Amino acid sequence: MKKIQLTPKLLGLGLVALAAYSFLNRPKKMTFSGSSMVPEAKGSIRINRDKNKNHTIEIEVTHLVPADQLTPPKETYVVWMTTQENETKNIGQLRIFTGFFSKAFMGSLFTVSSSKPSSIFITAEDEGNTESPGEVILTTR
Repeated sequence: MKKIQLTPKLLGLGLVALAAYSFLNRPKKMTFSGSSMVPEAKGSIRINRDKNKNHTIEIEVTHLVPADQLTPPKETYVVWMTTQENETKNIGQLRIFTGFFSKAFMGSLFTVSSSKPSSIFITAEDEGNTESPGEVILTTR
């Protein structure tokens, strides 16, 4: 059996490879820009790759107005993604809640997609299972 001796040069190459791997596999972060319908709303998105090479998408939004208080009133907030193939997909509804120490409304969604998102946006809709987006409330574009 052949022994591998760790020289400073070999150790340095290993550290460079580890740093490059960590840099390339770090979570992608995006932020939302608001709209005139909900100007106070702010949000962030974290996108990671899981061990199955799917994309995990974690969305958090603060300072939302409940969808039924919009003009016109809606039932729910729907999250959409545009893929790198330029397809638009409904990826779920925001779960709306108030903060523990605050009365501000917040929303969150955790989902998994086999496609990599190029942009994510949120609309207010009458139904959560709609197949085409309405007016954009928040967007990463």
